Amino acid sequence: MISLLIVDDEKIIRRGLESVIERQFPNLFNYRFAENGQEALELLSQKPADIMFTDIRMPIMDGIELLEQLQEHSVRPEIVLLSGYNQFVYAQKAIRFAVKDYLVKPVIREELFAVLERMIKEIRMREERADKAGEDASLVAAELVTQHLTQKDVSDAVTQSKLKQAGFSLLDERYTLGLLTRRGGGSEPGRTDAASFRHQIAELLQGHMDWMLTRDGEGGTIMIVRDPVMFYQLSERWAVSGYDSQLRIAISKSVQGIEQIRWAYSQAKQTLKYSIVLPELDVLDYTSINERNERHVVPIELIQRILNLMGMGRGDEIKQLLAQILDIRIIRSSEIGYLERISQLLNEELFDKLFRIYGHKILGLLRTYACVGHIGNFERFEDYYIAVEQLLDSLDRFIQDRREQVPTEQNTMQKVLAYLQTHYADDLNMAVVSNHFSLNYSYFSQAFQEYSGENFSNYVRRLRLDKAKELLVHSDLKVYEISEQVGFENVKHFTRIFKDTEGITALEFRSQRRRFKT
Repeated sequence: MISLLIVDDEKIIRRGLESVIERQFPNLFNYRFAENGQEALELLSQKPADIMFTDIRMPIMDGIELLEQLQEHSVRPEIVLLSGYNQFVYAQKAIRFAVKDYLVKPVIREELFAVLERMIKEIRMREERADKAGEDASLVAAELVTQHLTQKDVSDAVTQSKLKQAGFSLLDERYTLGLLTRRGGGSEPGRTDAASFRHQIAELLQGHMDWMLTRDGEGGTIMIVRDPVMFYQLSERWAVSGYDSQLRIAISKSVQGIEQIRWAYSQAKQTLKYSIVLPELDVLDYTSINERNERHVVPIELIQRILNLMGMGRGDEIKQLLAQILDIRIIRSSEIGYLERISQLLNEELFDKLFRIYGHKILGLLRTYACVGHIGNFERFEDYYIAVEQLLDSLDRFIQDRREQVPTEQNTMQKVLAYLQTHYADDLNMAVVSNHFSLNYSYFSQAFQEYSGENFSNYVRRLRLDKAKELLVHSDLKVYEISEQVGFENVKHFTRIFKDTEGITALEFRSQRRRFKT
């Protein structure tokens, strides 16, 4: 039977809930009752409950304090909060205590039954999982470790208590954590085939003692062992197993206790990053990479020099600069953050700046080499280097071709601006102007912005406003007459644009400028 504790200071509500629930779910629940939070805590200390219905406003100890006290219990019931309409503020406070559901008094039967049916289903599923996991305590422990790594609010003490209940003591003594991945022979193991990957590992570890496989919540596979030599033995077995991929293992320092497991996991994650510069190693040890050189200065000046050389027909110099920036001798001896910073600066100081200059014209090239955006997309440093070099070469040749076209483009754009200076009051749009100069609409849009530094609409609006300001100062025309003369569709639109741009109205602008002139 499912244990149900009903906590409310009104007896009629306690018995009423029991009566309604029992008629709908006969012989399913074992009922217990408490008049306030203090009584409820005493009952729970004697025997846990699966579900607890609790009122918020009660004497001696209210529902909120009861929830606070329950946070110290290693085994807590699923909680359903009962409250009147005018107590919603209290209900909001309870949200942080992981309340399962919330029912407003007087409780509606259908809502009550829906909550209970959902909770019964969840309890049954948990029981099935627990029964299955009970066949192998290591499965329970593995799931607990995963929860501990992925849920920040799970305390060390609670996890340790549950591990002991599962009969798992590996983390009590010193242990080493490894993060396992496979490279080549297909894609990185994702969520769909991670279980198959762990099954392959488990088969290779048959006969060994004191080890555990689990998940990290990000699709990764974690292995915890008493003796770190087992990682090297596993690597050797994998190599001769016939699998068409390379097993990569990044291991932490030896640690002790559940409170050290997050630290060990972060060490393994950091160590795994070094696989790009140490592809020949199947097992990467945190202790061997922890003392790497952090004193090298990232060569940002060389990256900026490459930017200046782009499109100048000096491809050999660009390659020489890249070889200095990505000097494998320095990178292999440095902390991995050095390479990560170079990758970041190549994006920010080179590729992003080129995109801001040339816009959609080079978007296709950048998309083709999108993997260059992060070194984590590459298995080997050499692959990253080649991809960066190829992207730079493609961009250099593209920009060089563009610069050869610039004189013609500049002459055309000069004519466009001259045309706008004399036709600004006409009904202008990009289609009209691009057709006038027999230019492709999309090409005209990009070329105009590249030449003028702003898009067509902003340029025309600014030009019209400049002309309007001249007329405001040097003529006695009314505002609506000026609006019409400079090409705005109506005076209301003109006055709004003028106020948004200048911060004052057109008449205030005229008065101010004429005072200054006087």
